[in-house]
Amino acid sequence: MSLNDTRAEMRRLEEELEYHSRRYYEDDSPEISDSEYDAMFDRLKKLESEYPELASPSSVTHRVGGAVAEGFVKVRHEIPLDSLADVFSREEVISFCEKIKQDYPDAEFVVEEKIDGLSVSLTYENGIFTLGATRGDGVFGEDVTANLRTVRSIPLTVDGAPDRLIVRGEVYMPKKVFASLNDKREEEGKAVFANPRNAAAGSLRQLDSRVCASRRLGIIVFNLQYASSGMPVTHREALDMLDGLGFNVSPFRRVCGTPEEVSAAVEEIGALRPGLAYDIDGAVVKVNSLAMRSRLGETAVAPRWAVAFKYPPETASSVIRRIDIQVGRTGVLTPKAVFDTVRLAGTNVSQATLHNIDYIRAKDIRIGDTVLIRKAGDIIPEIVGVDLKFRDNSSVPFEMPSVCPACGSEVTRVPGEAAVRCTDPSCPAQLHRTVTHFVSRDAMNIESVGSRVAKQLIDSGLVKDVSDLYSLSAEEIGGLEGLGEKSAANIIASVNKSRSAGLARLIYALGIRNIGEKAGEALASRFGSMDALMNADTDTLTGIDDIGPESAAAITGFFSRRENRDLIARLKERGVVMTDTSVKRGSELDGMTVVVTGTLPGLSRSEAEALIREHGGTASGSVSGKTSLVLAGENAGSKLQKAAELGIPVVNIDDFYKILNKQGE
Repeated sequence: MSLNDTRAEMRRLEEELEYHSRRYYEDDSPEISDSEYDAMFDRLKKLESEYPELASPSSVTHRVGGAVAEGFVKVRHEIPLDSLADVFSREEVISFCEKIKQDYPDAEFVVEEKIDGLSVSLTYENGIFTLGATRGDGVFGEDVTANLRTVRSIPLTVDGAPDRLIVRGEVYMPKKVFASLNDKREEEGKAVFANPRNAAAGSLRQLDSRVCASRRLGIIVFNLQYASSGMPVTHREALDMLDGLGFNVSPFRRVCGTPEEVSAAVEEIGALRPGLAYDIDGAVVKVNSLAMRSRLGETAVAPRWAVAFKYPPETASSVIRRIDIQVGRTGVLTPKAVFDTVRLAGTNVSQATLHNIDYIRAKDIRIGDTVLIRKAGDIIPEIVGVDLKFRDNSSVPFEMPSVCPACGSEVTRVPGEAAVRCTDPSCPAQLHRTVTHFVSRDAMNIESVGSRVAKQLIDSGLVKDVSDLYSLSAEEIGGLEGLGEKSAANIIASVNKSRSAGLARLIYALGIRNIGEKAGEALASRFGSMDALMNADTDTLTGIDDIGPESAAAITGFFSRRENRDLIARLKERGVVMTDTSVKRGSELDGMTVVVTGTLPGLSRSEAEALIREHGGTASGSVSGKTSLVLAGENAGSKLQKAAELGIPVVNIDDFYKILNKQGE
């Protein structure tokens, strides 16, 4: 293939991936499967690695995040990002409109949703996204371009845009993503986010853009800050223009001619609020004419041509009848308040998580208390506070149990963690969640074993840990209630098929804290076998792109426990594949430990490490006396110096290819 053909294929892949990304994330109407999207993405990434000079700075591959930044650079906004004056009643909204109407009888207003997120500006040069900055104090913000590139609803290129374009938008975390993220953090014993806005802000300010990429943030663009040409006359025209350029703009943008119409639109947005995919905390009323805005001007703190109406938080009071304790997959004990049913944001609510004992003590929540309840992000019920005037004199502070409610084992609290954990890995509550995770679609994908069947297998004593799944017989399963001969045969077939699911899925299925699907793939690719992973040290683990210090500690801690090593041995005995089956091994590097350092021409570090494993070697992240060879590129750093001190051979990419009997490109 010629360079021109390669360039054309790369541009085509970029366009198709951007299109399908918008269909998936913005329109919620995907046209292709995840596997088809992934195949195109992987093809583009491979071409960019082979032909870096042809890679586009606006490629969608940037959306997965990159290296950890040292900090954020302060930038000055070309157009200040002003805040708006708040109003809290419909009367104030009408009064605002009437005052403007007195001086400008023909004034029109645009009413929009006020997204509860983090305000940012996006700058485009010749249609390419070049700078993204947080609002900061309105004059100076922080350069978070790398993180904003991971937000899939931000176009990286804009066809037909003015030579210079600056827009303003609100980055948010969808309600469902917020709920899922908090569930995961709670399961891992981490502090949960208070609301979607805090979660979005925390995600956007991550120094590791890969973390931001994993949070699935969205953006709604609500203002045209500057256009070097074609500047519209009205705000509504500006929003329509941005919509036509491919931005995800304010979906509700009602033009109103009278104060009464404005008030009705504000009320309409309030009615839509519970059903929105994102959190809003109000409605924004703006003068439509941009020339009129200029004449109205600003006060010292806010524009005179707009106000933000803040909806009162929807709350309800109820009485806590009991506090239940749930035991999660990792043994975390989570308290949950059960109270008299109330209706909030369109649904009936009768319980709310209390997270941990610190949360309970901070709010002094007790059984029998009358409490005020709201929904964080209009989705997650939370207790705001206690109405002490209704507290009974006989009430006592709540204490976490000293033993696990599911198995009676001792519980413990690790210093520095908020979570209380059950110490027994065979706890039935933990076991059920462990088995359910192990058989799930993204793990070992044992399709015929869901939550209900898992509970039956555990309650009957057939499954005491996940390795027992691989010693089940059709006769045993067929004897369980509701599971006949056909169901038993399907379960056995699914179990047998999962034996060859592969190392990446198995690593994820084990439920190691902080290790998700992507980390499982990275570990499988790096080590090639479960034995190699079990014996890896923290230095080697933290040398992997997707593994940080906390994850490395979780991995070494997991494999340091005897019961987990015994579990791996039983899985191996029962035929579960413990190697990365995608790797075909050669013998050129048999018995050798190779360290990759620096930037290699035409080859990423992970690809170099994959080659090492393919040819029988072990890829390591640190240089030591056990290192056989160092493969060095540009900017190799301290590892090269250490190799020289230890007398370890160092080769460049050409020498490396010769060792592998390959011809470098």
